[in-house]
Amino acid sequence: MFDRLSPVLLDSSTWIRQPAHTVWLKARGEDLLLFSRKGKVEGGFTGLDLKGNLPEGAKAEGTITARCAHAYAAAALKGIPGSTAFSQHALDALRGPLHDTQHGGWIHYADNPNERKQAYLHAFVALAASSTKVLGLPGASELLESAIKCIETHFWSEEEGVMRESFAADWSDEEDYRGANSNMHSTEAFLALADVTGDTKWLHRALRIVTRFVHELAASQGFAMPEHFDRNWTLLKDYHRDQPTHDLRPYGMTPGHFVEWSHLTLKLEASLLRHGLDAPGWLLHDAQALFETGIRTGWNADGKPGLLYTVDWDHKPHVTARIHWAQAEALTAAILLYKRTGNPHYEHWYRTIWDYIDTTLVDRTYGSWLNEVTPEGAPSETIYKGKADLYHAYQSTLAPLTPAAPSLITALRATQGDT
Repeated sequence: MFDRLSPVLLDSSTWIRQPAHTVWLKARGEDLLLFSRKGKVEGGFTGLDLKGNLPEGAKAEGTITARCAHAYAAAALKGIPGSTAFSQHALDALRGPLHDTQHGGWIHYADNPNERKQAYLHAFVALAASSTKVLGLPGASELLESAIKCIETHFWSEEEGVMRESFAADWSDEEDYRGANSNMHSTEAFLALADVTGDTKWLHRALRIVTRFVHELAASQGFAMPEHFDRNWTLLKDYHRDQPTHDLRPYGMTPGHFVEWSHLTLKLEASLLRHGLDAPGWLLHDAQALFETGIRTGWNADGKPGLLYTVDWDHKPHVTARIHWAQAEALTAAILLYKRTGNPHYEHWYRTIWDYIDTTLVDRTYGSWLNEVTPEGAPSETIYKGKADLYHAYQSTLAPLTPAAPSLITALRATQGDT
């Protein structure tokens, strides 16, 4: 495992050195796991409404299913009873109804085989395959092989060093778009693939993605991450101006992604070093700069706590709803930066963000976290419907107790039996 600073070298007052905080994190994670079980349906997993019930006409959805395969694999490695069966259910769905048997690849809904093939979904399938492989589930090796083949054949652009965005169902009609979001989650998947397969080409690919998006594109915007480009890498500043609350590709820039890229950049640095590879010195600098820009432009930018959804090109608030995943990614970045540097500034933010989540997002009436709230903290559904799925929130309860490298599932396997 690899962290520059062992927690025992950090100040004794830090939360992650307090036994009570460790117990609290584990309890919050188990609450999330139990709530998410209600999303299990035939053919995978689906989202739940604000009261934790299945919405009318609920059906399995590809991204949520892949995320549940990953999250429940992590829970199984931690010894949470029942988790193996839930991870297996998700894995079986990815190998069954959510897999396109005619053209290959994966689809969001089994009853819509003609939808476009998205890099975003395929990154999560690769992550799910890696995680279930580590857990040793039946069928995981086959899923992993299929996911890697799909990325190699269709999505990875060796010339550009990034992921292509999407194709028609039959892999024709490549979209004239390059996006930061799908490449961000592909970076996470590639770190896992490197650990599970032992092939460091995935780390080199992750570094190429991070070099382009973080060290070049974000740096050019004051370490705010521009999201939308055409295939010639022309920045599309007006992209989705008419859809400011789009759930995956909103207009402007997303501070939650600045901080998410921040901790992925740290994880890449740790992974490169752990594998005996050169890690560029700018990785730490850029991770810190992304975090600071995310907090400066997104937190309390409109006079209210919490990280808001989007900012415009002048870094001013645009869509001010608070979404759960942005807070989860911000605290993950904060604690990894603290463990990397020992700077108490980051532990301050770790505490501040958890305080906000606990008092505003954790739903102690119906369970889980609210997916989205107004700046005043009232539940809302302008961007996301229903409750948050398991992925972001559950990982935020694990990140404080696991190292930056190896990747999450591999680290959990290595620390089985630790307290």
